[in-house]
Amino acid sequence: MSETTLLCEGLSKSFTSDNPVVNNLDLNVSQGQILALLGPSGCGKTTTLRLMAGFETPDSGRICIAGQTVAHANGRQSVLLPPEKRRVGMVFQDYAIFPHLSVGENVAFGIRRQPNVKERVAEMLDFVGLANLSDRMPADLSGGQQQRVALARALAPEPAVLLMDEPFSNLDAALRKQVRHEVRTLLRKSNTTAIFVTHDQEEALFLGDHVAVMNQGQIEQIGPPEIIFHLPRTRFVANFIGQADFVPGEVTESGVVTAMGIVPQSINAAIGSGVDVVIRADDVSFKEVDETTSDGPNGHIVSSQFVGMNYVYEIELTDGTRVHTIQPHVRRIAEGTPVQAEFIADHPLVWFQSNA
Repeated sequence: MSETTLLCEGLSKSFTSDNPVVNNLDLNVSQGQILALLGPSGCGKTTTLRLMAGFETPDSGRICIAGQTVAHANGRQSVLLPPEKRRVGMVFQDYAIFPHLSVGENVAFGIRRQPNVKERVAEMLDFVGLANLSDRMPADLSGGQQQRVALARALAPEPAVLLMDEPFSNLDAALRKQVRHEVRTLLRKSNTTAIFVTHDQEEALFLGDHVAVMNQGQIEQIGPPEIIFHLPRTRFVANFIGQADFVPGEVTESGVVTAMGIVPQSINAAIGSGVDVVIRADDVSFKEVDETTSDGPNGHIVSSQFVGMNYVYEIELTDGTRVHTIQPHVRRIAEGTPVQAEFIADHPLVWFQSNA
């Protein structure tokens, strides 16, 4: 069993009396694990990170890092270690590199009083691929190089946990993909326990060994990226991770009957009860049909979006439900075209009770 590096129990924080930003949050992160805290703006993910770092004081709950209690608020006997005593490294959204210090001086900042500072700085710069830039000033660096300087500075003191707040948001799209791949490689190489905050689901699914989906100050689901995507436990998670559509249907002995046809899978719900089946754009296809044919349309194209490799079409079914489908970039269909939409999923579909 992996050793726990970071533990949060019953963690809560409010900035107003009636609006908890973090609400009774529990979290367990193992040694060497990369955890993505994912959620929409205002869900509490950055506040959670700041509580771990020591920049905010919890109203209740406990935080342990590498076996040491660094924060414990229980109303009687409280523990609150300052950030510098917590063995955490921090990479900020804007990197927070000191503009008046060279690259080497930035990396050395947190270890100035340690022996062999020069050797450690050289080691970290070599580790992040900037060995020849020690004397360079931050203004002369690219965005990706600044990111690596921030990472080297955070890792230099050998923290038990590395915390990253939206670490790639200041990079353009192409550079963001390159740098996050480099960062994941470096974290793997150093076996660093890391927690990073993001609202970008693609980023979370790529970088995280585990993904914790937050909503309204709580973790709705935590697990490996594939499980979060394929087996969401709540409507919020299903809707937030990947574009999901909810198709209403009625449970029968042979499956779920919907406006798009039957979903031929066994569902543990009462016959005749209403459920909403979760589908994604790759679970749906369609064919163009004539309004007069016996196998007539069950919907029509209401919008299309060209995204380069594919078209994403939105179909309105006869009962008013809207679903999306991904089609090849060469398949261009006009809006208003009547279609026969169908399920093509080759895996069990997640469902929720209607109005649940």
